[in-house]
Amino acid sequence: MTNAPTTSNPSDTAEIAHVDVLIVGAGISGVGGAYHLQSQLPDKSFVVLESQSDFGGTWRTHTYPGIRSDSDLFTFGYRFKPWKGDPIATADKILTYMGEVIDENDLDQHIRYNHSITSASWSTTDKRWTVTATKSDPESGAQESVTHTATFLWMCQGYYRHSEGYSPTWPGMDDFEGDVIHPQTWPADLDYEGKRVVVIGSGATAATIVPAMAGKAEHVTMLQRSPTYFATGRNSNELAEMLRELDVPDEWTHEIVRRKVLHDGALITRMSVEDPEMVKTELATGIKEIMGEDYELDPHFTPSYRPWHQRIAFVPDGDLFHALKDGNASVATDEIDTFVSKGIALKSGETLEADIVVTATGFNLNVLGDIAFDIDDEPMNFADTVTWRGVMFSGVPNMAWVFGYFRASWTLRADLVGDFVCRLLGDMDAGGSACVVPVLPEGEDMPLSSWVDPEDFNPGYIQRGIHLLPRQGNVEPWIHTQNYVEDKEVLPAADLHDGSLHFF
Repeated sequence: MTNAPTTSNPSDTAEIAHVDVLIVGAGISGVGGAYHLQSQLPDKSFVVLESQSDFGGTWRTHTYPGIRSDSDLFTFGYRFKPWKGDPIATADKILTYMGEVIDENDLDQHIRYNHSITSASWSTTDKRWTVTATKSDPESGAQESVTHTATFLWMCQGYYRHSEGYSPTWPGMDDFEGDVIHPQTWPADLDYEGKRVVVIGSGATAATIVPAMAGKAEHVTMLQRSPTYFATGRNSNELAEMLRELDVPDEWTHEIVRRKVLHDGALITRMSVEDPEMVKTELATGIKEIMGEDYELDPHFTPSYRPWHQRIAFVPDGDLFHALKDGNASVATDEIDTFVSKGIALKSGETLEADIVVTATGFNLNVLGDIAFDIDDEPMNFADTVTWRGVMFSGVPNMAWVFGYFRASWTLRADLVGDFVCRLLGDMDAGGSACVVPVLPEGEDMPLSSWVDPEDFNPGYIQRGIHLLPRQGNVEPWIHTQNYVEDKEVLPAADLHDGSLHFF
């Protein structure tokens, strides 16, 4: 096997002709995958192709005010790298953490930045993927087409389009005299001091932007069509603080707190189904502790669905509600009738005056990075495949995809998939196999359903893009559980030779 060349500036070197594994994306999944591959299978050659100019993925794309995690870093952080800060972290701290992983493990030699993949073609005859990318020079703007071949393709590019967010259109937008901005493409030179700002949306992004802009802007209004559940709490972890005070090693603290967070999270998820009214009461209590016992939650903070039917947004230190209490921000629960020259006219008849409108309305689902895939010269429609344990896909050889958890941290699954891919590749080497492909059982009419049950979880981006996603069956291994507690036991023990995977 040929190891990838070592260089401190790999983007300036000649391209690799062939590698054992090609990882797509240098975000949280790709960097984690590179670590697992290097530490568990050190003889494997690999390369990471990243379309952006640096690592970080989501944390590089989003630069809006206050950008922070909405998952705790004890579980969003890697299993192998202790988190030493507060549970909820800003993007710059997450990037620093990821940079340490890259530096400490000398992973930069494997990463090729400014490489945007356009196509991936599998050849059964050659038993390899041919991946074509456009390499861009950020200084000159020059572009060239480059080709890599790889035995195995590891898709770590995430699941949304980084170049543009989801922005609905409303009547009258051309009449609006101010700026309309999506958080995903935030202008670096935007001056909002003393400006009237309307943030459309009520999810974690809106809950982050509103308090971050409040105080500097003249006023910030969060305009929502319907309410979201919010959880408030200190941006600290008492257990972590106690263990650190006792000089418990960072590795132990990370793992102990990680397990406690997962335990508590699983409990809340279960109670959201078994006793949703109790969970609603607890969430409401957190808001009233800031806003006052007499504060009326309806209509702004009384969702029509049960908790965890959509993601619960955590508000660290209750900053959103402090901004509301201080009068620097407000909430309007209404629908947009039309944009007008000086703001937004609502269906209730009220007009919100605005100089800047922020459309925190979500993102566009993008399941395989806008890459054109074909298998033996036949175009691949990802939606026609059936998932194998949420990692591999029927009829698609030598490929794995990292798709994280809705109700838990993305990285939990990235770590599990990292272990699985390394185990799979090791098994293939031991058995002398060059290819592996999930194959549906013949002669069985297995009922198929969508990638995720909309009755269980139905955020807007999933509803808009469910037709793009693979389907799942009703029996193992053709299911996508979205359950970390189950996955952490089942995936490491999954039988690779039960007949559902064909090796050749």
